[in-house]
Amino acid sequence: MDEVQKNHLKSYGIAFYALESKLEVDWLLNYRGGSFALKLNDKILKECKVRGVSFEIIADIQYNKIVADVTKPEVNQDVMKLEKAPKIAVYSPKNKQPWDDAVTLVMTYAEIPYDVVYDEEILKEGLSKYDWLHLHHEDFTGQYGKFWSSYKNAAWFREYVRFNEGLAGKLGYKKVSDLKLAVAIKIKNFVSLGGFMFAMCAATDSYDIALAAQNVDICKSMFDGDPDDPSMQTKLDYLNGFAFKNYVLVGNPHEYEFSSIDATKDHYKLFQTKGIQGDVFTLFDFSAKWDPVPTMLCQNHTSVVKGFMGQTTAFRKDNLRSDVLIMGETKAINSARYIHGDYGKGTWTFYGGHDPEDHTHRVSDPPTDLNLYPNSPGYRLILNNVLFPAAKKKQRKT
Repeated sequence: MDEVQKNHLKSYGIAFYALESKLEVDWLLNYRGGSFALKLNDKILKECKVRGVSFEIIADIQYNKIVADVTKPEVNQDVMKLEKAPKIAVYSPKNKQPWDDAVTLVMTYAEIPYDVVYDEEILKEGLSKYDWLHLHHEDFTGQYGKFWSSYKNAAWFREYVRFNEGLAGKLGYKKVSDLKLAVAIKIKNFVSLGGFMFAMCAATDSYDIALAAQNVDICKSMFDGDPDDPSMQTKLDYLNGFAFKNYVLVGNPHEYEFSSIDATKDHYKLFQTKGIQGDVFTLFDFSAKWDPVPTMLCQNHTSVVKGFMGQTTAFRKDNLRSDVLIMGETKAINSARYIHGDYGKGTWTFYGGHDPEDHTHRVSDPPTDLNLYPNSPGYRLILNNVLFPAAKKKQRKT
């Protein structure tokens, strides 16, 4: 999985396919970019050839030597056994939206199967059969992504509002914000019981804000039909969320922003002054033997990754709680791009930005063609998250 690999992204699909076939896979952490190893199998060889994935066949004695080397105490490498293909769910609305989702794009490209769930399934305890959940580009605060100012007259936005209001009423909620909060709490419970949750772009900070604001109305009247609470800032309970603290809400409905958490403006200034080449983030180097989870989540063939914008691009470090683990940062502006934490028996991971191979992806832009980016390090980080639950030894209780 170093520079020799012709298709890093589809390699994860091969590993997943092997797990589905009841084959054990070794993930060689920090060895040649985080390589995968498994016993010689004709079916796997055929799939590698069909999917264009590079591989090497070595003798048992050679592999035993590799294992002996990477497990030496003084070497920052290790072997992580992957045992079972995780059951994957993507939280995504059933109506068509004018944007795509990087996670579903890359899982489709890598040929990793997943199910789509939304509010109704989650409220009916539909998450109990899944190990890993991705939150699609979603606003959990009930403010429709703060798109109102720019798109209130667009057909897609009017349909977006109509669909969500109809769904809220169908499920017994007076407001969309009430429905989204109920869903957010169900997802939090899923994590507490041992689930793995991964979110990108606006589904990161809006999720945390919804949990912190569960006892206060933060929505202006154009979003929910009644005024917001003028004292909303003082009534937030940051401890109800996963990652953030001491942030200031953005109440202006004309501003495309939820709070001070997001560092999009800082990244845009960096982009204006240094160009795309200057907007990068660096992955942290963790101990493979002592910190295997963040090590798995950061496996890559490079430690410097191209930045990319989103409604939520990155997270200001001043607004991160002390128990949040930073896995990727933009040093030039002191922002965190890639963060992780534990909650109960499970974990959550937030990855800022919208599309790792489209620096400024806008509403209605066409989806990225991953055939053009088979070795994308930014997309590899997503697939690390998809695969790492396979290393979990204890099964989640339901």
